[in-house]
Amino acid sequence: MRVDAGNLHPQDSKMKANEDPRWQKALTMIRQNVTEQIYNTWFKPIVFEHFDEAQRMILVQVPSPFVYEYLEENFVDLLTKVLYACFGPKIHLSYRVVVDREGKDKGGTETVWSDSANAVKQQPTKRANQSPTPLDAAQPQALDPQLNPHLTFSNYIEGDSNKLPRSVGLSIAEHPGTMQFNPMFIYGPSGCGKTHLINAVGMRTKELYPQKRVLYISARLFQVQYSNAVLQNSVNSFIAFYQTIDMLIVDDIQEWMGKTGTLNTFFHIFNNLFRNGKRIILASDRPPVDLKDMPDRLLTRFSCGLIAELEKPNHELCVDILENKIKRDGLNIPRDVIEFIAETANGSVRDLQGVINSLMAYSIVYNCNIDMRLAERVIKRAVKIDDRPLTVDDILEKVCQHYNVTTTQINSKSRKRDFVVARQVSMYLAQKYTKMPASRIGKLVGNRDHSTVIHSCSQVEKRLQVDKAFSAEIVSIETSFKLKK
Repeated sequence: MRVDAGNLHPQDSKMKANEDPRWQKALTMIRQNVTEQIYNTWFKPIVFEHFDEAQRMILVQVPSPFVYEYLEENFVDLLTKVLYACFGPKIHLSYRVVVDREGKDKGGTETVWSDSANAVKQQPTKRANQSPTPLDAAQPQALDPQLNPHLTFSNYIEGDSNKLPRSVGLSIAEHPGTMQFNPMFIYGPSGCGKTHLINAVGMRTKELYPQKRVLYISARLFQVQYSNAVLQNSVNSFIAFYQTIDMLIVDDIQEWMGKTGTLNTFFHIFNNLFRNGKRIILASDRPPVDLKDMPDRLLTRFSCGLIAELEKPNHELCVDILENKIKRDGLNIPRDVIEFIAETANGSVRDLQGVINSLMAYSIVYNCNIDMRLAERVIKRAVKIDDRPLTVDDILEKVCQHYNVTTTQINSKSRKRDFVVARQVSMYLAQKYTKMPASRIGKLVGNRDHSTVIHSCSQVEKRLQVDKAFSAEIVSIETSFKLKK
């Protein structure tokens, strides 16, 4: 994709007279194939600029990089078919992104030219997530790297949780011929940025060494390709294709656990690439030692290079990530809203990006400002808030609030009925929601022994069977746990 800065103003680019009737026809066809809300949100804001007959290029204007990216990622097939029907074959659709920046002088804009590089043909364009065709090893020049051009080092924000993997990944991309840190094994929980990082390594490598054969593929897609090769009796050609790769990047390899045929085939591919000094980058949601049902001969090879953990970003990094995306999307979001999103998105980069995308969509559809009220509404629907386990202190806090007592009163030796009930309920809920033994719960709730905890839990369970009002109280307290989380 080509992205260059421009110096035009939006008023210079809008059609003032005769919009091409073919574009109007294209919009009509699009409107017939999507809902009215989708059309108004994503297609109505597009401004047609001109159609260059000689270059077979359509130029349109969109209001933000987010709209451009959303169209390319979600509606490229629809655009392909419609533009072919209205303008003919071999059409290139280019975008000019004009973002109004708040705080600039009147009329100030930022204009970006973006060529989608999607030639519109009679058949829909092949999507990046489809399986690459195993090519003959004698023709290694034809290869789609399957990389996401939006996942680069330029928008991969560095923090304490990713400093080492990011630094090593960048070094590998800049010096792919060295054997240090080969293979590179990245692991971490979902949403911590693994896919972004390994894509960034591939993108940087292709930028510096265009001749290198770089391929990104998910473990599941690799497995599908292998299964097809078995059915077509072409496993040798399948292996030969992968042995031509200079940098092989495989995501989510934990999905190979127990897949004997896939693992054995990858073992041969791995050995060939490693012996010939080719780069191997692997990503998983767990370290090699926790990859069950994988042969030891593969696990030892996974571990012989660099094993780097990606942790969930802390609050400071979440804020930096949000601010970077907000700036790129041309949004204006108050600082308190940014802080709120960073605190509630549970350290997931994917959740952070999803919340910002949702906020922008709501803002466009309902023509409203992005404020705390809107952020709370979006996060409630889009993010699983803080899934950390409950602690005994959390439980004591909610029980005290419900029964209007204090922690000191629960922990006291008093046999007053209200205190005893609150104490027994606290022990029962602590046993239900934590993995602590009864002896530990007793120490934390009134410094009792384990027999007291067992007796308290038994009393609560018996009462729950016969007292509906008491059952409702317990449900109310448990609901407060979920609201807190």
